[in-house]
Amino acid sequence: MKLWKGRFSKEATSSSDEFNASIPFDQRMYEEDIKGSIAHAGMLAKQGILTEEEGALIIKTLGEILEDIKAGKIEFSIEGEDIHMSIETILTERIGQTGKKLHTARSRNDQVAVDFRLWLRKETAEIDSKLDELMKTLQELAETHQETVMPGYTHLQRAQPVTLAYHLLAYYQMFSRDKERFADGLKRINRLPLGSGALAGTTYNTDRQYLADQLGFDSILPNGMDAVADRDFAIEFLNCCSICMMHLSRFCEELILWSSVEFGFVEIDDSYSTGSSIMPQKKNPDMAELIRGKSGRVYGDLMALLTVCKGLPMAYNKDLQEDKEPVFDASDTVKNSLGIFTEMISTMTVKKDTMAKAAKYGYMNATDAADYLVGKGIPFRDCHEIIGKMVLYAIGEGKALDELTMEEFKSFSDAFAEDIYDAISIENCIKAKQSEGSTSFESVRKQLDKITSQ
Repeated sequence: MKLWKGRFSKEATSSSDEFNASIPFDQRMYEEDIKGSIAHAGMLAKQGILTEEEGALIIKTLGEILEDIKAGKIEFSIEGEDIHMSIETILTERIGQTGKKLHTARSRNDQVAVDFRLWLRKETAEIDSKLDELMKTLQELAETHQETVMPGYTHLQRAQPVTLAYHLLAYYQMFSRDKERFADGLKRINRLPLGSGALAGTTYNTDRQYLADQLGFDSILPNGMDAVADRDFAIEFLNCCSICMMHLSRFCEELILWSSVEFGFVEIDDSYSTGSSIMPQKKNPDMAELIRGKSGRVYGDLMALLTVCKGLPMAYNKDLQEDKEPVFDASDTVKNSLGIFTEMISTMTVKKDTMAKAAKYGYMNATDAADYLVGKGIPFRDCHEIIGKMVLYAIGEGKALDELTMEEFKSFSDAFAEDIYDAISIENCIKAKQSEGSTSFESVRKQLDKITSQ
């Protein structure tokens, strides 16, 4: 039975009921809905809108309904329409007329808004915990690989030598910003819409601050029309999810490349790889590829909600029923991706020798050779040209720069002396970096110490 049936002379068709219902997906918010209703009932009793006995009975019965749902004793159906009406119907079935009084001084519009914010508050905390686990794993890997030398890339071309620890800490910083974004978004999630009614407030003498205190909200949304119509907080959450997935996708792309025979820098553990149905030799980095692919899925969730909201007039519109599925999907995807990614990198094998060899034969000490000539008083632009010609020569000879003879060095500039070999050794190239935040062993140690002290 519809709780709003009084105005209507015809029953909805079964197809209309099915199309209209959100209970198949919004039942995920049953706990948040009940918590909101318990706070609302408490406020109504406190304000004398319900008697103390009525408030106590409603609160007690809602608690019992919550336990029954958790125990699997209650199944929701399309007839319930949404989680709000489903729970209210169950409440009324159990305690009769008193149950019908719960909805006094509120609308489903502010009810769904508070449920959604409570749910997102919980999900934000879970994602934050997943990010903590990933960042801890990155920190531990960086501690282990402070002296593991590898090529640093620009344009996917070998550029300058770095350490694996330095590379890992770059991603650590990306994920730390993701934590900041989710935490900042939580400030706007954690504002109370309940008590706004359908859009214009209510004639009852309610206490919204009491509701905010009971439900742990930082503040009250000051305008009821905005409170029920706003989904900025959900869009912002999806934006945070999208950026986080982008960071995961970038890292996965590198792991996919690094695990190929052509790179051979890492080997993904068998537990996080799959094989081919036709090619017996294959070992595919499917977990990394799936995470990379799921980034597009989360981007789609963001675009879906942006599109839903782009043309809506004030205040609440049924279109907003379409807000939950993309948010639910994105949150699940981010949590699952963070979890499997953390497991994958914690078990991968790093091939240090292959990385070191790639660093040696990539001419990545060319910049340091140019800096060496700058130290001899030659303008940098001239140094750049000299070393460029020298690299071209070395490529033709099939030699690394530190394999050139002194005679060969001198053929490009008389400024070269025996100390050039120390200046362009890969290890010294890394040690020589002095700027804060560089790849030098000392700088990486400081970066790790700063992380540890936070």
